[in-house]
Amino acid sequence: MKRIYFDNNATTRLHPDVLEEMLPYLRDNYGNASSIHWLGQEARRAMDLAREHVAGFIAASPDEIVFTSGGTEADNQAILGIANLLGKPGSRIITTAVEHQAVLNSSRQLEKNGFRVTYLSVDSQCRIDLQALADSIDDDVILISVMLANNEVGAIQPVREAAQIARSRGILFHTDAVQAAGKIPLDVRCLGVDLLSMSAHKFHGPKGCGALFVRSGVHGPVLIHGGHQERNGRAGTENVAAIVGFGQACRFAGLGLEENSRLTESLRDRMEKGIVERVSRVKINGRKAHRLPNTLNVSFEGVDNQMLAMNLDLMGIAVSTGSACQSETREPSYVLSAMGCTVDQASSCIRFSLGSDNTAEEVDIVLEALTELVEGLRH
Repeated sequence: MKRIYFDNNATTRLHPDVLEEMLPYLRDNYGNASSIHWLGQEARRAMDLAREHVAGFIAASPDEIVFTSGGTEADNQAILGIANLLGKPGSRIITTAVEHQAVLNSSRQLEKNGFRVTYLSVDSQCRIDLQALADSIDDDVILISVMLANNEVGAIQPVREAAQIARSRGILFHTDAVQAAGKIPLDVRCLGVDLLSMSAHKFHGPKGCGALFVRSGVHGPVLIHGGHQERNGRAGTENVAAIVGFGQACRFAGLGLEENSRLTESLRDRMEKGIVERVSRVKINGRKAHRLPNTLNVSFEGVDNQMLAMNLDLMGIAVSTGSACQSETREPSYVLSAMGCTVDQASSCIRFSLGSDNTAEEVDIVLEALTELVEGLRH
């Protein structure tokens, strides 16, 4: 049975060349980057080079990069760290109703501590209204956080324009770019953001490593306290091997970004066209929005998405019903609900997220499987 992986928004395959770059730091070059001796300095040099690669990937400076354990920690550091620095009970945060749980649950934690949070609604294409953002700002707002690209439907938010609104009011702006990195170009100067989160495993790097960009001049938010690592930005002995892998993943992604985006977009469009032509009563969620090139979210009317995903799995096809972080719950997608989808539409969605390893042949196999399965599962 041929196995097909269409769940690249959950995680990606570790690039073989990234693994090769990491191996020396798992075997022989095992020094602590904070040690002053030769083995520690070897680790430090490798980490400094990786920091340059990560910074170059988003048009930042190396001293603006703080390594973390992943996107969740980076989001938490941005939200909770800024709140600790600048806020007090009664201060406000503005975010959106369709953020990743790392942002939403950080915001809810702040609400428990007396902060006020405004969750901006989105339209049927999962996009915020910039005028609504501007109208929601008052003197109590200390941070605005709007994700760059949604992990479930792929919709790309008007982050550059939103960041301009924030800057005009003297408010810090954070964007969760975890799902966007490696799929679309990232330039923090062009976007005009103050903080930006990334995670290596979303674009063929290792799990357990991410980064928070903190614009020069912004007093760095701190979440984890202890030693003086990351220039006092994040305590704890650095995961040198993973950081090296992250740097290499950024380097490879930057070199192949345009070609890989074209490939995944052509496969995504082939998949979308095939579903619309072969399967009745479907809804493409976020179809008219500016989307990530690899992401396709489809509601199959009258079909339980968990059953469809499991049946596809039995055929060797890996897809998801939404965010991997939400896979433990049977609740309908809160993203689709925020977009105005019915409970049935939100409970019948499948996310297909393709990668550069996928092929047109695999798309056609999945289309055949869907044609066979959907009608049989409809109630």
